Amino acid sequence: MSIKPATPKGTRDFSSDEIAKRNYLKTVLKQAFEKFGFQPIETPSFERLETLTGVYGEEGDRLVFKILNSGEKVKKADFDALQNEEYQKFSRSLSEKALRYDLTVPFARYVAQHQNDLAFPFRRYQIQPVWRADRPQHGRFQEFYQCDADIVGDRSLWQEIEMISLYDYAFNELHIEGIVLKINHRKILTGIAGVLGAEEQLTAFTIALDKLDKIGSQGVLEELKTKGFSNSSLSHLESLLTLKGSATEQLAALKSILKSEPEGLKGIEELEFVLAQLEGIQLKSVSLAFDLTLARGLHYYTGLIAEVKPPESVVMGSIGGGGRYDDLTGSFGLKNMSGIGISFGFERIYIVLDELGLFPKTLHHTSSVLFANFGDFAAKKAFQLLSELRRNGISGEMYPTAAKLKKQLSYADSKQIAKVILIGSEELEQNQFVVKDMVSGEQTTHPIASLIQLLT
Repeated sequence: MSIKPATPKGTRDFSSDEIAKRNYLKTVLKQAFEKFGFQPIETPSFERLETLTGVYGEEGDRLVFKILNSGEKVKKADFDALQNEEYQKFSRSLSEKALRYDLTVPFARYVAQHQNDLAFPFRRYQIQPVWRADRPQHGRFQEFYQCDADIVGDRSLWQEIEMISLYDYAFNELHIEGIVLKINHRKILTGIAGVLGAEEQLTAFTIALDKLDKIGSQGVLEELKTKGFSNSSLSHLESLLTLKGSATEQLAALKSILKSEPEGLKGIEELEFVLAQLEGIQLKSVSLAFDLTLARGLHYYTGLIAEVKPPESVVMGSIGGGGRYDDLTGSFGLKNMSGIGISFGFERIYIVLDELGLFPKTLHHTSSVLFANFGDFAAKKAFQLLSELRRNGISGEMYPTAAKLKKQLSYADSKQIAKVILIGSEELEQNQFVVKDMVSGEQTTHPIASLIQLLT
């Protein structure tokens, strides 16, 4: 029985042209990270399940790809839990490992595990694939790359300014204009929850607010109502969501609203500092916008949060985001290790570059020359010359069989190989070779001794 060729849901194959574009994007981001003093690390594709659960929130935990136990470990399955309909407990008994959901939590584990080997504040970048059991759609996949930069071991607000500057630098290097960087502060959201009398429901509040773009303000209010928020608090929230004006004007209004919430006022103070310092820095590709509705539902954020919106001409969700976290390493026994991290949405940035035609036209890599194959004796000499070219830094290949010349030239044309070297028995007798230019169609004859000089 034949197997239907198909990739698993939410995954993709990549052609050589696509890989050339992806490598270009990786290179630009890597150079940007290193320009800002970040150092690369890599972590395993899977972690212990306990490392990845309990930090992303209930919704995030559901999207973690679990790896089923195998061999003797299968015997650990808790069938009593299954009989008692304790499905979560049964599920945990089937799996001890999971594919990484993001790069931030594995990074926190890395910092805690290697803390004695690191110089703090530690600046790291990481470009690796992650996996999420999410519903695939435009710009959203189950296997995709993340590109993260983090600074841990320092609470200075200058690190927030560093990250915003990094976003601006990278997008400028990619020649993407019209980027909007939305910012907010989790302490402000904590203050708002306090004003609403919902301090104990901060998590439910931020998770619902994070869905604003998907379900609208009315949908957010309805969800919060099901979570037990009173009509009066929802009415107050509705008025807050309509705040208008510049960042300065909105923060001034919030000072009055949150005057009895010290945590919220602290968040305003920190945002004002960041904005004041950025006034003296000319951002080239990024426009800042304060957005009170920005929540970023992940539990570990505690300070400034950010989300990157693409140019309006591209229909796409956010292409980056991140924020300040004060105790992400705490669950690994390393307390009071504040940090800030941002992520570049690699797959979505790729789509933006592709749709806007911003990839360089010269990315396609192919052989510089093709040696035609005219049979064993001529092919032996051709391969010797090809090997010499490669040693001199010239890429090339030889057609594997002595097929008709028309077929060999068609192959070169399909691969956009610029030159074909023709060395048959007649050329060997005269110690010569023929170069066919595949663009102009012109053929010229040269001494074999001039081959390297001609092609370098």
